[in-house]
Amino acid sequence: MSARRNRASPSIGVIVVTWRARALLERCLAPVLRSPRRPRVLVVNSSSQDGTVELAHGLGCETWVVPRASFNHGLTREAARKRLGVDVVLMLTPDCVMRGPEVIDLLVEPIASGRAAVAYARQVAGEGADPLARFGRAFAFPPTSEIRGLEDAARLGAAVAYCSNACAAWSNVALDRIGGFKATLVSEETIALCELLARGEKVAYVAEAVVEHGHPTRLLDDFRRQFDIGWTREAWRHLLLAFGPDERRGLAYLRALLREIGGRTPLLLPWALLDTLVRYLGYRTGRLAYHLPSTFARAFSSQDFFWLGQGHELVRRAVRARATRDLSPCA
Repeated sequence: MSARRNRASPSIGVIVVTWRARALLERCLAPVLRSPRRPRVLVVNSSSQDGTVELAHGLGCETWVVPRASFNHGLTREAARKRLGVDVVLMLTPDCVMRGPEVIDLLVEPIASGRAAVAYARQVAGEGADPLARFGRAFAFPPTSEIRGLEDAARLGAAVAYCSNACAAWSNVALDRIGGFKATLVSEETIALCELLARGEKVAYVAEAVVEHGHPTRLLDDFRRQFDIGWTREAWRHLLLAFGPDERRGLAYLRALLREIGGRTPLLLPWALLDTLVRYLGYRTGRLAYHLPSTFARAFSSQDFFWLGQGHELVRRAVRARATRDLSPCA
């Protein structure tokens, strides 16, 4: 059942979650501030004290500073969207740059028209990105738009619930109905999307809404990033693994990698395969680490604040609370 939306002119807010983002913020916000929609812009900063907040003020944005130790990818975004109280909230990361202000309109339209509860942009690698980073963006973000629902799970497996809060617009009414973003290490958008799909909502992938975003290929960073994803997917396995094993999509990635990198730049293939192996080891280690003491997980994670504070315990509480409601997407 689709949530009711203000189709005429929904109020729009943009939330940019930042940490040491002064060098990125102005370029990220330039297209947002040029939008004729004139969205409210809230820059959330986890106490980086590098001038990010002062720059945001200078650009005319609202700001909110949260203690680093209490930052949580899910709960902080949840509190931020409630602070804005708009009809449609667009989540954005400071290393993500829209290719024009029209990206906002393109993402808002499927929500305002009632066709989807969430819409996310197509990500392309920026200028100077390495070939492996470019391949990863192209694999995850194809050039064709689509609207997905629970009925597509048999065809797509876990990919049916793919979304990225690097640049994604959300119906606040729909988020309210699932209790908003939950406590998590990462992947707050995927958790929320799984809950929305279970209620008959749709997700729109808008390939015409193009943003530049990506990460350079670095083995340790890739291991840590996948470790955090693996830990999260094990924590929320009753949701995130309900559509089948992640390895199905992983094998599709590997086959595409062999075709693209092996065919175009064969000398790069050993490095590409090594990086893929490191990513998979990070993912599997993360899933194992969920069942081990947090001191073990902290050694491999990319987010020290999560383990130094109460983040991991908040996740376990949220998982237990969600599991007792028995709302599996497969039900």
